[in-house]
Amino acid sequence: MPQGTLEVVLVDANGLESTDFLFEGSSPTWNETFMFSISKDVKELKIRIMDKDTIGADDFVGEVIVPLEAAFEAERVPTTMYNVVKDGTLCGGLNVSLKFTHQNVRSRGFSNEDLGGWKSSSSAMD
Repeated sequence: MPQGTLEVVLVDANGLESTDFLFEGSSPTWNETFMFSISKDVKELKIRIMDKDTIGADDFVGEVIVPLEAAFEAERVPTTMYNVVKDGTLCGGLNVSLKFTHQNVRSRGFSNEDLGGWKSSSSAMD
């Protein structure tokens, strides 16, 4: 799997249920950017949308699953609408854009056993 930096821009949403935090109704605009380091076998990004309550617990609005394979291959995915799902029901859409920057992993062609260290060092006490 590729390694590198994933830039995720949450652009806006539409069709979300009207909750306290959605002052713009059911179509909020965020234009928020988030950066993630990708270093494991990551295949998708899960985005959980929560409202913000001043009193009491924040409410779960929905979840989006963004497949990352296209970003790894093309390095850029233009703004795309992904389904927001709550309790198995479609409840809106979230516009997300992605940019992936590959990290070059350097390998010198040595196996771990050829790198030296305690196995190949000698002690002055021998």
